[in-house]
Amino acid sequence: MDNHPTPPKENEETLQATAPPRPPSRLKRWLIRLSAFLTISAVAHTIGAWTSIHAIMETRTAQGAVAWAVSLNTFPYMAVPLYWVFGRSEFQGYTTARHRVDEELLALEPEVETAGNSFLVTPKDPRGSHRVLTRMTELPMTTGNDVELLIDGDRTFENIFAGMDEAKEYILVQFFIVKNDGLGQRLRDKMIERAQAGIKVFFLYDEIGCHALPRGYLNALRDAGVEVSAFGTTQGRGNRFQLNFRNHRKIVVTDGTTAWVGGHNVGDQYLGLSTKFGHWRDTHIRIAGPAVLAVQLAFLEDWYWATRNFVELNWIDALKQRGNKVVHIIPSSPADPQETTGLLFLEAITTARERIWIASPYFVPDEGIIAALKLADLRGVEVKILIPDDPDHQLVYLTAFTFLRDLKGTDIKIFRYQKGFLHQKVMLVDRDAAVVGTANLDNRSFRLNFEISALVVDEPFAAEVEAMLREDFAHSRIMNPTELDEKPFWFRFAARTARLMAPLQ
Repeated sequence: MDNHPTPPKENEETLQATAPPRPPSRLKRWLIRLSAFLTISAVAHTIGAWTSIHAIMETRTAQGAVAWAVSLNTFPYMAVPLYWVFGRSEFQGYTTARHRVDEELLALEPEVETAGNSFLVTPKDPRGSHRVLTRMTELPMTTGNDVELLIDGDRTFENIFAGMDEAKEYILVQFFIVKNDGLGQRLRDKMIERAQAGIKVFFLYDEIGCHALPRGYLNALRDAGVEVSAFGTTQGRGNRFQLNFRNHRKIVVTDGTTAWVGGHNVGDQYLGLSTKFGHWRDTHIRIAGPAVLAVQLAFLEDWYWATRNFVELNWIDALKQRGNKVVHIIPSSPADPQETTGLLFLEAITTARERIWIASPYFVPDEGIIAALKLADLRGVEVKILIPDDPDHQLVYLTAFTFLRDLKGTDIKIFRYQKGFLHQKVMLVDRDAAVVGTANLDNRSFRLNFEISALVVDEPFAAEVEAMLREDFAHSRIMNPTELDEKPFWFRFAARTARLMAPLQ
């Protein structure tokens, strides 16, 4: 019989030491989770509180500061990241790039100044806005320009392509949105064709507006010798969260002598070929003459920001008599010391003596614009606002209804365009002035976008714009001042809620 050793008996302490730990009780687990939640909540609300201080100190408008402060302290988990992406209103770094371009141009200044002095409009300009606009933009108002009104996409792009065919030295192309469809490919092929013919071609696009543009589109351009760059708002130290800014400009320049600006992006829908929107109502202009140099400068500043490269361009040939129209180019950006686009609208509204007609796809005015419109109405000025009847942005569409109450008791008329989608950005002031450009009547164009507009002071041109807008009004309906009141409760509530977010739109 084998003798097996008897294992030693384990005492109670040994058993307790080797036994697996008991799981915490349900109450203890709940207390641990509660403690973790309270800690995370305390940290989130602390960060939200500190961020709200930044919002109060830095947000440009009181309404925006209040909206952000409430959100950051109430829902910091969502509001804090949203604020650092969408809440910033000052664009960092662009001013430095702008100064660098100015330094490069200083060497050309004596020659350009000598050739261009004869085209400068004296302070006694036709509208009395010379001092305001020149101080605001630091750009001159010039005469000697020819301006052609281009209505809708077919006429606009045929004119642009014809101008590109005539270029002998270089072509500058900049758009907010370029799509890889029929029109987008026509633009690509045209740039490739001109580059292969020995013309220098520069293509600048907004990185967010063109997020869907395939790499193959861009590579085809580069392979053909086109200089290509995105306007990246997130580049540089401290700019990683500048996602809420857009370069909304639409610019084409050939040889420094001819420029095109206006509301069109590049895509088939802008030719009225979209099944969703149908007819696309938009407006562009072609400019020839001294004013082209200001358009070219706006492109060059954007190009330098995007690439840190200075491009040698022609600054002399535009300084020739092309017509008799007075033109002032108004570029604007979130890097400006003043809110240039907002001040442009205010200047136009407050100086109008007979009429102010405004066409914009988005109508989200701030309190200053509303007050100016009311004062214009009280002065006896005819005020008409033309906006789309069908929305492409639901929040903006809903918000527009709420301004009916602000305008009650006035003769101000808001028209809803019904023959497709209205996308033009046009103002008609009295009998002699019109503005065509890229800026909408909303917070984004006032404070967040890079925009460019052209003020044309010329009675025959203003008459063309008048005829165009009268045709648009004929395809529109006038909004009833009680229209919002007649909507169901859910619609009115949605509209008022959208209005609360107007400073953030």
